[in-house]
Amino acid sequence: MTIPPLQPRILGRVDYGETVAAMQRFTAERTSDTADELWICEHPAIYTQGFAGRNAHILAPGNIPVIATNRGGQVTHHGPGQVVAYPLLDLQRAGYYVKEYVYRLEDAVIRTLAHFGITGHRVAGAPGIYVRLDDPGGHSMLAQRPQKRTAGSALPQPDFSGLGKIAAIGIKVSRHCTYHGVALNVAMDLEPFSRINPCGYAGLQTVDLASLGIHSSWSDAALVLGQQLARRLAS
Repeated sequence: MTIPPLQPRILGRVDYGETVAAMQRFTAERTSDTADELWICEHPAIYTQGFAGRNAHILAPGNIPVIATNRGGQVTHHGPGQVVAYPLLDLQRAGYYVKEYVYRLEDAVIRTLAHFGITGHRVAGAPGIYVRLDDPGGHSMLAQRPQKRTAGSALPQPDFSGLGKIAAIGIKVSRHCTYHGVALNVAMDLEPFSRINPCGYAGLQTVDLASLGIHSSWSDAALVLGQQLARRLAS
C-alpha cells in the first residue's frame, strides 16, 4: 500500500482538550497502513502542564484554565494568535528516531521564521526556537548554540541571555507514533506568559512575530509552517 504524502489540515480555533482527545483516539486506532496527518490550529487561552511538570512554575494563572497533559516539558501557554501544529506520524515507518524528529520540527520553525526575515536559533539544553532580541534578523551564531560534547559530559545549563523564545516544542510518542507538537507565536497577547515560568525557566522572555515588527496574519503563518513541516518531516 502506498502511503500518501503528509498534507496539512487547517482546523482553525479549536478546544484544546477535545483536540488532545482526538489525537489520542487517532493514535490508538491507527494501523501500519494509516496515513500520517498534520493538524494546524489555534486554541483559546489556556495553560498546559507537561506530565513531569512542576506546579511551582505556575505562578498566577488567574482566570486562565490549567490543564494537565501527557506531553513532555513543563508549563506553557496557548492562545489566539499562536499557530499550533500537531504532526501525527509513524516514526518507525518514516525511518528516524525521536531526536531526529525534534530536530526536524525545529528546522521547520527556523525555515518558517526565515520566510518572514527572522533568524531562529537553537539553545543548548533547551528545546524550542529562540531569537536575538537586539538583532532578530542577524545571522551571527549564538555562543549558546548546541555544540558537540565529549562522551559522559554533563548537559549544558541553558543560557537565555539576550534571547526571547518564539516557539515551544512538547511531544508524546506512543507505539512509535507522535502527537502533540510545536507552537509558534505569531500575534498573541503575551501577558499570560508572565504568569508562569515558560517551559520551566524563570524569567525567560517570550516573543512573537508581531513584537519583532513582523505583521503576518495567522493564516499566512499557518500556511508557511504547515508547508515547512510537511517537507521536513518527510521520510
